[in-house]
Amino acid sequence: MKRRVVVTGIGCVTPVGNDVATTWDSLLAGRSGGAPITQFDTTDFKVKFACEVKNFDPQLYMDRKEAKRTDRYTQLAMAAAVQAMADAFPDGSGYTAEHTGVVIGSGIGGIHTFEEQLDVYKRLGPSKISAFFVPMFIGDIASGVVSMRFQAKGPNYAVQSACATSGHAIGDSYRMIQYGDADVMICGGSEASVSPMAMGGFTNMQALSERNDSPATASRPFDATRDGFVLGEGSGILILEELEHAKRRGAKIYAELAGYGATGDAYHLTGQPDAHEGLQRAMKKAMADARMELADVQYINAHGTSTPLNDPNEIRGIKAVFGSHATALNVSSTKSATGHMLGAAGAVESIFTSLAITKGIIPPTINLQTADPECDLDCTANVPANRDVTGALSNSSGFGGHNVCIAIRRYQE
Repeated sequence: MKRRVVVTGIGCVTPVGNDVATTWDSLLAGRSGGAPITQFDTTDFKVKFACEVKNFDPQLYMDRKEAKRTDRYTQLAMAAAVQAMADAFPDGSGYTAEHTGVVIGSGIGGIHTFEEQLDVYKRLGPSKISAFFVPMFIGDIASGVVSMRFQAKGPNYAVQSACATSGHAIGDSYRMIQYGDADVMICGGSEASVSPMAMGGFTNMQALSERNDSPATASRPFDATRDGFVLGEGSGILILEELEHAKRRGAKIYAELAGYGATGDAYHLTGQPDAHEGLQRAMKKAMADARMELADVQYINAHGTSTPLNDPNEIRGIKAVFGSHATALNVSSTKSATGHMLGAAGAVESIFTSLAITKGIIPPTINLQTADPECDLDCTANVPANRDVTGALSNSSGFGGHNVCIAIRRYQE
């Protein structure tokens, strides 16, 4: 018998709030994280805005020496993990080191460190490259430092699958608890990719919105005038726990993580097959794993990138899976507010999906002013929807053809 898995802690740092409460309030209020870039000089850049994390102080979560020896993506991961663990284990006890694991991924990793140390190498030569360059840059180190902070000695590794990264991290963690490899998992993703190289690369592949005159309204999923995604950064961490373990210690339970579907497109480096057939299969797998019928789902937190190709393709995929029930769904893309946090997106959006179930409020797709006729489902335009949500899906896809769907439902005995 597979064991049941519940969400008992959440933490996040996003472009619209440096904790869960602030971020959630911002989503419901329709606030956008889009603004001119502050982390580097954009004079020579075609796109001059992004969704940056604002007023972040890593020394709230780690000492000065540790902060100097970690990349920004690791700092964001630590902040979200500290929040999530404090939420799940307020007195710092209740979990066993050997049965607590960590899986935290990043789509790009320590790109700030890479750029800084490349500049050092070019100016001063190889002898001046930091001795901490490799552990600061590599994509697994956030998982490593979080495990050390909480003495988590169970399964510990990182996932890297572009924008599906933290969806895979959550799904893999769910499986490990189901099959007894751990009782508690600290899982999610972190990304700090608002950097010159990332901005230049995404711009030159024509993936980004170019609305420099209106950064706050540039991310507009499902809108007929969308012109690309807005690069974001941040971190989301969930504490997953085996149900009986959580019940024995009287844990607060947000929701049950009930199903996981992961597929590959085997199609194109960055594109998707028609009606996103791979994502269709991921949704079907997640619902089958959760033993959920179509009518058991009321909400889908869509991948919804605000790109011309993704949004109508994802809607066609949803309609292909849900048939006539698709018109009864609420769909929304919270990337309209946060921008696209790449490897952190799936975890942050799974947190939002869990909160939609817990609170009975579906966060809106903001900036949706001119509906695309091809995106003809209820995309929860601009204002939250009060709705009793007992079952929901969170979709993620990534360059390389990676697809993840996480099925979440209201916890019941």
